[in-house]
Amino acid sequence: MKKIMKSVAILLSVCVMMSSCMGSFGLTKKIYNWNEGVGDKWVNEIVFVAMNIVPIYSITLFVDAVVLNSVEFWTGDSPISSNVGESKIVKNANGEEVTITTNENGYSVSNGETAMNFIFDANDNSWSMEYNNQVNKLISIDGNNAVLYTVNGETMNVTLDAVGVNAARQMFMGSYAMN
Repeated sequence: MKKIMKSVAILLSVCVMMSSCMGSFGLTKKIYNWNEGVGDKWVNEIVFVAMNIVPIYSITLFVDAVVLNSVEFWTGDSPISSNVGESKIVKNANGEEVTITTNENGYSVSNGETAMNFIFDANDNSWSMEYNNQVNKLISIDGNNAVLYTVNGETMNVTLDAVGVNAARQMFMGSYAMN
């Protein structure tokens, strides 16, 4: 029996080391996020300590590291962190409540009166915005470069680094200021 357990432990260790995958640790994050919302800081701490004594966090970390992150590495998708249909209410810069809903291919954003969709196209690695039945491409990403699309229909090629982000910020500030 000891030989079998030792062999299983070695096999699992090799799987984890050879997959070269950090993963998103979706299961552990879901448990942690649930724990944060149980009550006030004292209740959260008691539940946190209890979940460490009854090794819930240890078990979820093990399942994430050995099984779920390996699946995520090989398929590209985490079986746990998919939250299609989940909605969150946030406040925008003006303090108004906005609902953000996760879709299969992006997000829907609504303030109750108007809504827009942000759509990801995996074929060309791009994001578009749909508003009033009109779809406008926002960005296409190719490796370390991106093509940005303005409201005027212009495009700009930028690198995905601090210099490119700064150039994009300057372009969009000017583009939106003129409209």
